[in-house]
Amino acid sequence: MDLTPRERELLDLIRAAPLTTPGELARRLGTTRAAVNVHVSNLMKKGALLGRGYMLADALPQKVVVVGGANMDLKARVRGEAVPGTSMPGVTSQSPGGVARNVAENLARLGVSAALVSVVGLDSLGNALLRETAAAGVDVSGVLRVPGAATGSYTAVLSADGELLLAVAAMDVMEHLTPAALRGLRASWRGAAWVVADGNLPADTLTALLGLAAETGVRVVYEPVSVPKAARLRSALAAGHMPDALTPNLAELAALVGREVADDPQAIREAALELHAGGAELVWVRRGERGSVLSLPAEVHELPALPADVVDVTGAGDAMLAAFLAGLAAGQSPLEAAREGHAAAALTVESPLTVVPDLSRSALQARLSSSRLASIPRK
Repeated sequence: MDLTPRERELLDLIRAAPLTTPGELARRLGTTRAAVNVHVSNLMKKGALLGRGYMLADALPQKVVVVGGANMDLKARVRGEAVPGTSMPGVTSQSPGGVARNVAENLARLGVSAALVSVVGLDSLGNALLRETAAAGVDVSGVLRVPGAATGSYTAVLSADGELLLAVAAMDVMEHLTPAALRGLRASWRGAAWVVADGNLPADTLTALLGLAAETGVRVVYEPVSVPKAARLRSALAAGHMPDALTPNLAELAALVGREVADDPQAIREAALELHAGGAELVWVRRGERGSVLSLPAEVHELPALPADVVDVTGAGDAMLAAFLAGLAAGQSPLEAAREGHAAAALTVESPLTVVPDLSRSALQARLSSSRLASIPRK
């Protein structure tokens, strides 16, 4: 492996202490965090590091801890044209949901050891939620039960073609996941390659999570969830805490940088560079049908969305993130992992279920292969 002297020096430091933060590595090398990010990116390209969690090629940690929302989803899909202000015929279904919970279940189905840290009520919905999540292979020992609180719910109204018309998230129970409660669950992080934090966390809890992650050297990916919730990261940024990776959609990216961002790869890259300057090492911006933009400090990639026959869009972003992390855990580059994320999204929107029960790495790779074959022009 052809490494520069500085890359070998950095790799030696990581081998000695894999959970060392980028800031500490920069201090030991007598350089900047931005320079460390560039060297890390180069080491990943050369195969010396796997993914972005300072995962050495000969010592691959697998566990991912997901912190955030867990709730019951109620989905109502209308038949025919949606008409505001009146009742319409349709069908309804109920299933476990919540961004953090969905990501954790997708990870488990993709063969990654996944643990969920969340909060639910001491009620029948909470019982069902934990029972079904554990049955999918997720460690739910880090989920708090709160007597007297109602388990969170997410009610979505979908058009006849599966697009989201309106959603209501009743997530007041998340206020019980306080900084103190989070510190009490700190043991759940032991051995984790990543901690995923979703935007359902209260602002002070998110700040505390990023502070704890910095202390313990655990890498954090932040999923904003929505535009209003994306603003919760600002207090953490003011405290000097930037997640290692962020996965916003275009509107959430605008909320994170505090200005409008055009749906154009160059404009997205410029906004992402602002987050890189603050310490983010990866920014993956989802653009729906237009695909995504994957931004690293020294490179940027535009990825297309895979063709799909949409049945229900609920959970597609959660599947994308889980498949991306599963790809990194399997030793893929961020670009390769992002491609598998798009495959997971395509499989998910074609299913009436929020999480595809038979999701697997082989299914992702098969979907990518079939999409490549379909894109080859016939002679």
